[in-house]
Amino acid sequence: MTDFRTLLAALSRPRLLVRAARLGIEDYRRDRDLRRLTDHARPESALPRLLEQEAVMEATRMAGDASYCVARHVELLIALMAEARLQPRLV
Repeated sequence: MTDFRTLLAALSRPRLLVRAARLGIEDYRRDRDLRRLTDHARPESALPRLLEQEAVMEATRMAGDASYCVARHVELLIALMAEARLQPRLV
């Protein structure tokens, strides 16, 4: 089983993006937001998909591509952080 908390801790993102995501966690609603962000019906399989989408978004940001959407990036980071908190801890 992959420890997603470790993967998230290893991500290096701009401080402003991370702060915005942390502020948005309390408004995160899994039933509403997860369905909108992923095409997966099962929440258990959403975290890997969210990681993939966030990596693509980060690559777009780093490339300076005009299609980059900071709001979408923050939404993905919020979902990643919230879903990682819901994962069972590995002992």
